[in-house]
Amino acid sequence: MKIYADPITVNCRKVLAGLQLMGAPYELAHVDYFKAEQKSEAYTALNPNQSIPAMVDGDLVLWESNAILQYAADKIGNDAVYPKDLKVRADVNRWLLWEAAAWFPSCYVFLVENCVKPLLGGAADPAILDAQAPNFHKLAGILDARLKNNRWVAGTAGPTIADISLASPMHLHGWQKLPLGDHPNLRRWLFDDVEKLPAWANTWVGEGFTTKKA
Repeated sequence: MKIYADPITVNCRKVLAGLQLMGAPYELAHVDYFKAEQKSEAYTALNPNQSIPAMVDGDLVLWESNAILQYAADKIGNDAVYPKDLKVRADVNRWLLWEAAAWFPSCYVFLVENCVKPLLGGAADPAILDAQAPNFHKLAGILDARLKNNRWVAGTAGPTIADISLASPMHLHGWQKLPLGDHPNLRRWLFDDVEKLPAWANTWVGEGFTTKKA
């Protein structure tokens, strides 16, 4: 599998961490996000959305980060990270869809305002952050409640691709200034479990969108 990605972005880190979690071999083709290489003619031929990541495996070209993780887990037969049990798989799929439709967009507001804008010489807009806060807390509360009695989001013995997917929009939570204080189960899961995974540590991204620790 050839993965076209920039490891600094939410969805690219999601895929790279997920592939490492499941033990799937891959080749990384770097697409520089800040140089807008995802808008090049060659890349657009792979992904007409002009977004990253994308995957090429033989004659299959696949975009959408969660779809890539589902495909890769099935391809290598890793049932631990993407269980085949009908009810557990439906639950994992539910969280993948929820992440893409609701959780990522909310977390992304904090990423843009507190990370991207200042990096480009601008400043966060408090009104935008204040407007998003109630929705963020509603969504974080849903995830927090699920994690109250579950170490991992799908209630499995170990992490699944749902855990990687849900953690990815928070991967710069300190720099993003995500208001996690009222969500103790979410914090426990993110800080004590997800961030201790080798696959997560191996795909580290830090403030300034750096992948190299000082």
